[in-house]
Amino acid sequence: MSATTRTAPVPVLSYSPVVLSVPGRPVDLQVRVSAPGTGSGLPVILLSHGHGPSHHLSSLHGYAPLANAWAEQGFVVIQPTHLTSRTLSHLVADAPGAPDFWRSRAEDMTHVLDRLDQIERTVPQLAGRIDRTKVALAGHSLGGFTAALLLGAGLNDPVTGNVVQLAEPRIKAGVLLAAPGRGGDVFNGPMAEQWPVIGSVDFSTMTAPALVVAGDKDDSRHFTDMGPDWHADPYTLAPGPKDLLTLFDAGHGLGGIAGYDAAETTDENPGRVAALGRLTAAYLRSRLAPGDGAWQAACEALATGPDPVGRVEVK
Repeated sequence: MSATTRTAPVPVLSYSPVVLSVPGRPVDLQVRVSAPGTGSGLPVILLSHGHGPSHHLSSLHGYAPLANAWAEQGFVVIQPTHLTSRTLSHLVADAPGAPDFWRSRAEDMTHVLDRLDQIERTVPQLAGRIDRTKVALAGHSLGGFTAALLLGAGLNDPVTGNVVQLAEPRIKAGVLLAAPGRGGDVFNGPMAEQWPVIGSVDFSTMTAPALVVAGDKDDSRHFTDMGPDWHADPYTLAPGPKDLLTLFDAGHGLGGIAGYDAAETTDENPGRVAALGRLTAAYLRSRLAPGDGAWQAACEALATGPDPVGRVEVK
């Protein structure tokens, strides 16, 4: 399917919360599940939310523009509420791992994969429809940081100095949306000292296939003076196979993926969001089903069509 192809919408079932009790976690893990109303052998996308200023977008209640688009195109989308969510701040402020909960965020995805049977039994009309061999992961902003760890990036724990590896082999491919970039000398913005873990990632071991999505107007001065290229680092510094989708005129919200009509979206553009939903779905279909030509077709349409929303590089 090309970036410009439009098909009839498929009815989507969205069910929440599915409550997963996790020993040692200060609160239960709650997830939202969105799935097409019909079909079987469905691939899964785990969606990790970011850490924006809104209370509820950074939770299972956010990212409806992407979750709905992916479910309409045949994916089961599972969205956990991480402990970083503002909806939980009054409950977990003093919990171990606060305030960034970087390890817990990654472990949430492993817990979800461990409980797919329970999720299928709980969500009406979902039992027996998931293909457990086709699991992908997507994350926006801080969620992109979480995704990088699960796709194989190492982390030099700022507290212990130990190198941590949290790669999850059940995840076959990923999409990093406006993810943080490198540390070192360029990690020099006013928020860098408050979030040292962000600059502690080593992308050189992130070997899983991934599509990195960056906005060419996403200048995160609170972390770096490197400019928008910082968000391309997960592509630039990681080994292949990797693809980089640079969205034209897009800021950190990539057109408004975190929620419909979200006030903090500085680059609101429903057309960009719709195109991103189609492009990312095409990429994941092709990665999860070798031989599927959806991503190649989408890239060709992007390169030759009028008014492209962005450009793609591959390595």
